Amino acid sequence: MLYKLGVDLGGTKIEAILLDDSLNVLERKRVSTPKENYSEIINTISNLVSEISSNVSDFSLGICTPGAISKKTGLIKNSNTQCLIGKPLKEDLEEKLNKKVSMENDANCFVMAETKMGVAKNFDSVFGVIMGTGVGGGIVVNKKLHSGRTNIAGEWGHHTLHRNGNSCYCGKTGCVETYISGPALEKNWKLLSGQTKSMPEILSNLDNDLGKMWKDEFLENFGFGLANVIDILDPDVIVLGGGLSNIDFLYTEGKNSVYEKVFSDLVDTPILKNELGDSAGVFGAALLN
Repeated sequence: MLYKLGVDLGGTKIEAILLDDSLNVLERKRVSTPKENYSEIINTISNLVSEISSNVSDFSLGICTPGAISKKTGLIKNSNTQCLIGKPLKEDLEEKLNKKVSMENDANCFVMAETKMGVAKNFDSVFGVIMGTGVGGGIVVNKKLHSGRTNIAGEWGHHTLHRNGNSCYCGKTGCVETYISGPALEKNWKLLSGQTKSMPEILSNLDNDLGKMWKDEFLENFGFGLANVIDILDPDVIVLGGGLSNIDFLYTEGKNSVYEKVFSDLVDTPILKNELGDSAGVFGAALLN
C-alpha cells in the first residue's frame, strides 16, 4: 500500500495528514506556523512529516503552500507569507527529507480536494475560489489540475477589475483582491463609515443605508469578477472557499450578480459552498500524487 501524506503550510498553522489508498485518515496533526522564520518553517514541516509517517514504510508527499513555484527560477513567488518569497522551498524540503515532494499553492490544493472528495465530485471542469485574506483560484479539468504554462492559471484575484483602482501588493492597481478580500471589504467599510469593524461586525449591520451601499458594492465587484471567469473558462461549477465563503448571500444575490454580467443567453453555472472547509488544503496536498 502506498500511503498519501499531505502538509498544508498556512499563515497561522501547519497541518499534516496521512491517508491510506482508500483516502481514510490514519494520522493528523496541527502545529503553529513559525511566523516569518524560513528555516524554522523547514524544520517544523520536516518534524511533522517524520512524526506522522513513523508507522508506515512508504508514502507520497504533497505540500500546500501560499504562493507558487516560478517555472523560471524554481523559487516561491506571489506568497502572502513573505519569508517564503524568493526561497527554494521545494528543493530545501526535498534535501531535508531526502524525498521527492509535489507542491502546489493553496487554491490549487483546495480545488483538487473539493473535486475528488468534496462538493464538486460529479463535475468535469471545476473552478475553485479562495476568498479570505486574499483572493485566489484554481482549475481542475477531468480530475487533473491545470496549473498553466507559468503556474498562474486561476489567479483571478489579480485580474484588473477597475483600471487605475486600488493599489495592490503585486505592484498593479485595480486587482479583484483589492476589492473583495476580507481586508479590502473591511477597508471599504471604514472609508464609507469612518469606523473600523471586523467582517462579522459588518455582516451583522447591513440593514441600513450604509450597509446596503457596502453590500451593493461588494456584490457588484463579486459579480464582475466571477462573470469574467465564466466568460473565459465556462466551468461546469464554481466552488467557493476561504472565510468569506460562509457569507450566505453570495449564493443568492451574489450568484444573480454574476449571472447578469455573463456573456451568454444561458447562464446556469452552479456556485456552491465547499464541503471540506479549512481541511481542503491538507487533503488536496495529499491528493497531488
